[in-house]
Amino acid sequence: MSIRLHDTASGQVRDFVPITPGCVSIYLCGATVQAAPHIGHIRSGLNFDIMRRWFAHRGYDVTFVRNVTDIDDKIIAKSRQSGLPWWQIGYANERAFNDGYAALGCLPPTAEPRATGHVTEMIEMMQALIERGHAYATPEGNVYFSVTSYPDYLALSHQELDNLRQPEGEGEVGKRDPRDFAMWKATKPGEPSWPTPWGDGRPGWHLECSAMAHKYLGSSFDIHGGGRDLIFPHHENEIAQSKAYGDDFAAYWLHNAWVTLSGEKMSKSLGNSVLVSEMVANWRPIVLRYYLGTPHYRSTIEYSEEALREAETGFARIEGFIERVLELHGQVEPAADVPPAFAEAMDEDFGVPGAMAIVHTAVRQGNAALAADDKESAVARLAEVRAMLGVLGMDPLDPFWAGAGAGAGDNLHDVVDSLVRLVLEQRQAARERKDWATSDAIRDRLSQAGLTIEDRADGSRWTLSK
Repeated sequence: MSIRLHDTASGQVRDFVPITPGCVSIYLCGATVQAAPHIGHIRSGLNFDIMRRWFAHRGYDVTFVRNVTDIDDKIIAKSRQSGLPWWQIGYANERAFNDGYAALGCLPPTAEPRATGHVTEMIEMMQALIERGHAYATPEGNVYFSVTSYPDYLALSHQELDNLRQPEGEGEVGKRDPRDFAMWKATKPGEPSWPTPWGDGRPGWHLECSAMAHKYLGSSFDIHGGGRDLIFPHHENEIAQSKAYGDDFAAYWLHNAWVTLSGEKMSKSLGNSVLVSEMVANWRPIVLRYYLGTPHYRSTIEYSEEALREAETGFARIEGFIERVLELHGQVEPAADVPPAFAEAMDEDFGVPGAMAIVHTAVRQGNAALAADDKESAVARLAEVRAMLGVLGMDPLDPFWAGAGAGAGDNLHDVVDSLVRLVLEQRQAARERKDWATSDAIRDRLSQAGLTIEDRADGSRWTLSK
């Protein structure tokens, strides 16, 4: 079965046919680094990390470009407010984004270009668009794209040009049509600037991505992605610039949904964001990956601690099965391939919810096999579970999660395990001398501490209480 993708432009699920057989090229709109990332920001990178992993599992050679917008109105405004240089703000937050991606197990991109490193390419693109009548410079030094010069404008967002209201930034004067959008903004006192034939200034947001996509992926590439809030104006304006320039640009457009809080899109401006740095200090990163990566990428996630606890409980059931099999059998390697039903779910627009249902079914079957003392079947199910979780970047036995990516919670697990086992040895000694009162008291104290004790023929096990 071929991979099928929901293409925003057509509004349909389409068979994926790569431009170059056996290869996939992806451009993802990455961070605008005016502030540290919240989990809504990181969700986009995580969703596309899972897509990238699935393409690779299916045998494709993947080129994955995720840009950094390190100059724009918001970064300059933050610089004015804080008194810090714009580049210092951008670099600190770029590192915070990369720390967040890495903490949740996202693979590094093939390339991660910064906008400020590609001003030359932007100037060349503007020059060509002006010569072809698609853009114009003003006496003030601004450069605008003429939306009426491109007949297919708004084909992605399906708006009506007559009703269009183009967002505007400060200092955008000299437009011939209020619907035109800025490609270049004339310099203002105290702002960063670069020289151009039309005067000193800085790039507009949309031009940055058009230039970087062309630089790293060429005139045509397979997939352009980002959050659905970028469909207009950002992606719509990218298309207009790039196609008017002569590029075929992206063949498929994929957009992930938001993380919301109390029904509103999570954002710094609304003050309802949950910073990744705070989340990984309080939750195991692999649980956060499970929480953000399990819903379908086009489904909105309504954030709550209760939902996170449910995700933690669901993932603990998987880990509990894994631990029980390893105790009986030792190391179990992942299966050579994933089950067909899992692959079918992933092939259909990256249907992670359906794929995870196959994982949980295998876990239930494995637990039933353990209860029936069918070790061979239990081991087979674990091999399948590891293969499936590995594709999703969620295998707890992967060296990444056992090492630096484990987070504080996992690093403490061995310490807690040693302490609890010491207490359980004391409890077992009490049981052997038939001191049931002491045995029950120890179990009750452990229960009050949030642990569940399971007495079995081969000894006692502890797990975190639900």
